[in-house]
Amino acid sequence: MIAGWGHTDATGNVKKDRRLALTHTTRRCAYEGGSLWKRPTSPCPAMDTYRPNHRHPKITIRKLEDDYAEFILSDTDASVANALRRIMIAEVPTIAIDLVDFENNTSVLNDEFLAHRLGLIPLVSDFAKHMVRPFEDFAEGQCSEVEFSLNVKCTEGRSLDVTDLDLIPDANHSVVPVTQALMKQQGGSVKPVVLLKLGRNQEVKLRAIARKGIGKDHAKWIPVATAVFQYVADISINQALMDELTEEQKQDFVNSNPHTATRNAFKYDPATRQVTVPEPEAYAFDEEVLKKAAELGKPGLVDIKQRQDTFIFRVEGTGMLPVKEILWQSIEILDGKLATIQEKIQEWEGKMHGDMVM
Repeated sequence: MIAGWGHTDATGNVKKDRRLALTHTTRRCAYEGGSLWKRPTSPCPAMDTYRPNHRHPKITIRKLEDDYAEFILSDTDASVANALRRIMIAEVPTIAIDLVDFENNTSVLNDEFLAHRLGLIPLVSDFAKHMVRPFEDFAEGQCSEVEFSLNVKCTEGRSLDVTDLDLIPDANHSVVPVTQALMKQQGGSVKPVVLLKLGRNQEVKLRAIARKGIGKDHAKWIPVATAVFQYVADISINQALMDELTEEQKQDFVNSNPHTATRNAFKYDPATRQVTVPEPEAYAFDEEVLKKAAELGKPGLVDIKQRQDTFIFRVEGTGMLPVKEILWQSIEILDGKLATIQEKIQEWEGKMHGDMVM
């Protein structure tokens, strides 16, 4: 439904991805980048207000790792960008422990507290595509839950840490805690998640059942730690007013923008005596430079606007799914939602046309 999704590689070439190219050839696109198409005159005046919006959203990958991605979403608007962000957080399905059956627990933590901690352990969720949620219809080869067991007793004189490494998955599935998966890949350098500490002769024995879910149901199913986007600043400097400032005033103007030792949206070059904007992404829309310009008696010194068609995304995963998979699934879910909207509009059109004929 969204036309022209693609990504740009390190060489600057735009590549179409099979799972990102979501324009359907079997039906006409009714939605492209945030606006519905212009339809013929209808009995409903509100439906005549839609205008063409032939945008072709593109994704430019800037950094991509298993647990982190930074990319630019361009040629679209904030509604699409925010929809994508919200879907990544709340609607990509993962697996998490949802039910705990305690056989014995003599630790200082009560059953409810420990069950809550178990639910927050991130589990590798590639198997989620073969699962259904408890209230969904089953298909052949699908299941609704996977099991883990935990059986630890402290027999020493000092306390014993019980971690997610002690969770034993059932042999019938590949779902394991993220820490266990990282242990196999990286060795013993991974720090496990401590569930509780056992004193001498204390024991915990339980059976944990993990189910498929989404972040809308509970935070334990959210596949990302952060999923945010920022606007890109469109900054223009009035060079005529800037030339009226002294070198010291120009440097004060540059320093007024909150910055780090290595990153500032503004830069003063003593050789050319010019103030430039080498890194507009570093501007945080805090208006400090606007206040400084007014303080210097030059209120029109700089003009700053938000670009409404370009967004910088930063997504950090929890290890449940690779960030690339989270992005792909989010776009597919968004496409499905738009397809549903299109179908409902077509049903409404058919109904209105039938009423007019009658």
